[in-house]
Amino acid sequence: MKFAKAVVKYRIPILLITLLLMIPAGFGYVATRVNYDMLDYLPTSMDTVVGQKELMDDFGKGAFSLLILEDMPNKDVSALKTQLEQVMHVETVLWYDSFADLSVPMELLPEKVYKAFNTDNATMMAVFFDTSTSADVTMDAIREIRSIAGKQCFVSGMSALVTDLKDLCEKEEPIYVGIAVALALAAMLLLLDSWLVPFVFLASIGMMILLNLGSNYFLGEISYITKALSAVLQLAVTMDYSIFLWHSYNEQLQNHSDKKEAMAVAIHETLTSVVGSSITTVAGFIALCFMTFTMGRDLGIVMAKGVILGVIGCVTVLPSLILCFDKPLQATKHRSLIPDSTKLSKIVVKVFPLFLGCFALIIPPAYLGYEKANGEVYYDMGECLPKDMAYVIANAKLHDDFDIASTHMVLVDASLSQKEVKAMTKEMEQVSGVKYVVGLDSLLGSRVPEEFLPESVTSKLKSGKWQLLLINSKFKVASDEVNGQINELNYILKKYDQGGMLIGEAPCMKDMIETTDHDFKVVNMVSILAIFVIIALVEKSVSLPFLLISVIEVAIFINLGLPHYLGQSLPFIAPICISTIQLGATVDYAILMTTRYKAERIAGEAKQASVLTALKSSIPSIIVSGMGLFAATFGVALYSDIDIISSMCMLMARGAVISVLMVIFILPALLLAFDRIICDTTANMRHIYHQPPKNWEELPQ
Repeated sequence: MKFAKAVVKYRIPILLITLLLMIPAGFGYVATRVNYDMLDYLPTSMDTVVGQKELMDDFGKGAFSLLILEDMPNKDVSALKTQLEQVMHVETVLWYDSFADLSVPMELLPEKVYKAFNTDNATMMAVFFDTSTSADVTMDAIREIRSIAGKQCFVSGMSALVTDLKDLCEKEEPIYVGIAVALALAAMLLLLDSWLVPFVFLASIGMMILLNLGSNYFLGEISYITKALSAVLQLAVTMDYSIFLWHSYNEQLQNHSDKKEAMAVAIHETLTSVVGSSITTVAGFIALCFMTFTMGRDLGIVMAKGVILGVIGCVTVLPSLILCFDKPLQATKHRSLIPDSTKLSKIVVKVFPLFLGCFALIIPPAYLGYEKANGEVYYDMGECLPKDMAYVIANAKLHDDFDIASTHMVLVDASLSQKEVKAMTKEMEQVSGVKYVVGLDSLLGSRVPEEFLPESVTSKLKSGKWQLLLINSKFKVASDEVNGQINELNYILKKYDQGGMLIGEAPCMKDMIETTDHDFKVVNMVSILAIFVIIALVEKSVSLPFLLISVIEVAIFINLGLPHYLGQSLPFIAPICISTIQLGATVDYAILMTTRYKAERIAGEAKQASVLTALKSSIPSIIVSGMGLFAATFGVALYSDIDIISSMCMLMARGAVISVLMVIFILPALLLAFDRIICDTTANMRHIYHQPPKNWEELPQ
């Protein structure tokens, strides 16, 4: 109580300090770098990541793009190439005149190479940058290239993707937050008992969100997914805590004439309840930190921090605001629009075997859909962008005009003989889906010995340590075909050079597929075990964690299984994150009901009476909480043009509704069916079956 009384006493200083903290938080938010490249989160020990570093260290080459130029004479292409070479951070531009004078006809190139780089009305050039794929300066260079080359130029490659992704995110993000706030506000206005209190809630939660986003500055950078979702998720998840404090304060006003005394008791009660409730949510987010694909750690840390700040704000800033605005808050109170749930609760309890049967029937198709949907996810980030984006158009042209769907790079020992490189190239070109392999030899043909070439030419594809080859493939990034192709190419490469490395977008994506597949199992297991232990400790029970987690896990199976039955494909990161977020954020609904059921049983009520009371008293809180999460995410899901954001928000919105329905209709049935086991395996309940319970019929009708 000392803490609660201190908050009430120092409410004005608390508000002033919080407002002052908004200034550095705002600067921190603006200064926090956002990373738009998923491949940056791969473990640094992987060959593909090591290879990218070697390419940068030895060649000074980082990001890579293919440019398609339509309806442009060779002289203009050459002049444009010269202009592009002047763009800041463009390291090399490779085109025909990089290796031969324009006075030498292009037709003298080997026919296979000529056709690979030219069509009737288009030619292709490769651009290397001296910075990484998602560096801010690389994205600036991509924008400048597009500006210089105009509408006749189409830029492909990961750097073009992250540039378009960044531009779209920055345009959409303020609207995401606006939609989430507006719909959450609408839900609170409808479901709470005051017209003014939702605005006070939003002010308190908004300050904690800004503190969370501002403190991300100390992490160095965050992913664009974290930036897009963290504010929306923090609003949705921590809204419950504010509602609990408000209800507790109003209850205490009935018992205390002094509003400050009432608030001190409300803070004390809220702190005890909310800390227990928030631990499961924090555990769900912390589980994401166990991913080797470190984007999970990025999202997990930021969201766990957001929940902790939400709890702090709920017991410090929010009480201070409520006390400051108590008169208008009390004056604008109205009757809650949530209907009385007594009738529904009685029906659920009386026909509970029906709901048990439904639960048993729904598990097999839900789990089957869940398993199938996990195998139908997509990894190609280009698929998450709208079809009219510049990168998507460029990739379509690359595929349609040049039959190229992905480009790999090979780093092979510079000391490997010309003969061995030719033999390796020949083998690689026999691999299914490989269009051609481009190196010094293939560009010049067998007629020109490498020794005759000036250093300015050979240095573009050869250094003291490595020589670089480009492989263009017909197979799409992240497809089964390209992954099989990469395995074959790696086998050939290791035959000739054990230390050689195959790098590029498709090999990195293959590593990401294998990494995240392992991560999914680990994160699921960690989150379930952590929340199991928390529930066991909170409820002092062996059986209750099984029941509560099974209810929410089946809700997760339904939620993540529906895309399979609806013929939808999810971005790969969605099932990993949603399974832990939904479990951590909605298992609280089940804990709330179960805690009340336990209290009633320990007080001597019959099992039916206990479940009825628990269900009746919990439904309003569960509906408000679930609708808060639904409202904050559903609008973003409908609005966003970025499929990865839209899909994750839709899964969170749908997951909230499914979890609410499962807790209201299925959990009471399980509590009734397993009541004897619960009593035998829960502390302070073992005596219940040895004393006569109160009669079910004695309940008020």
